[in-house]
Amino acid sequence: MPERTIVITGASDGIGAAAARALAATGDQVVIVGRSLQKTAAVAAELGVASYVADFARLDEVRELAATLLAEYPRIDVLANNAGGIMGDRTETVDGHEKTFQVNHLGPFLLTTLLLDRLVDSHARVITTSSAANRFFGHLEIDDLDARTGYRPNKAYGDAKLANILFTRELHRRYSSAGISAASFHPGGVATNFAAESTSPMRVVYTSVLKRLLISPEKGADTLVWLATTEPGSQWVSGEYYEKRKIAKANAQASDADLARELWDRSAAMVAMAS
Repeated sequence: MPERTIVITGASDGIGAAAARALAATGDQVVIVGRSLQKTAAVAAELGVASYVADFARLDEVRELAATLLAEYPRIDVLANNAGGIMGDRTETVDGHEKTFQVNHLGPFLLTTLLLDRLVDSHARVITTSSAANRFFGHLEIDDLDARTGYRPNKAYGDAKLANILFTRELHRRYSSAGISAASFHPGGVATNFAAESTSPMRVVYTSVLKRLLISPEKGADTLVWLATTEPGSQWVSGEYYEKRKIAKANAQASDADLARELWDRSAAMVAMAS
């Protein structure tokens, strides 16, 4: 397989960094994106790859990232939307959106849509990191995507991870005929710092001795790497949600095609994009 360009967000730590290490070892051109300048630069230096810094809690930084990627890379063969996390008390970003929803869904949505022409030209695959939290905590309220009522950290995270699956399904519906393949996946309970900002009870698992029960970032990255290196259409099915390299059960709302279309249109409006 000729060298491909693979962009991975949330790659300064955890499964994003682990995936970057695995994919760089295959000879692909890996491009990493992180929020922390210091941590992102350290991973980039270790691997000898290009890196960029963008905070998905600021949509202008996502727009700047997209513009830079378009200027620098004539092809983008894989876009791995991996940036995300579970937050604490409800806060709004500078863009006026609930932070969990923006960082986990609106940021990746905006980046993907800004890169769409390049992704179509490259017959790219778009891989988005979701979570089993979509099943346990998610119930998307289409008229309250910014969680202005009934906010709870776990529910906000579950909603955002459900949105990742719906986004993947709608991306497939709209663009599979143009050559894009899309998948979402649950990495498992991974020993990372993704809950560092959270006041959720989930934080206890990730910041205490219970962390020993979690899997390594390398194991968590396995399905991402598999989706990035195997053939859609023959080895995996575009539009589906995966866990441990197999199609997994998702929240019942994840199969609602009307909800997926509506979420796309609402998300486009929220980031001021034409749908």
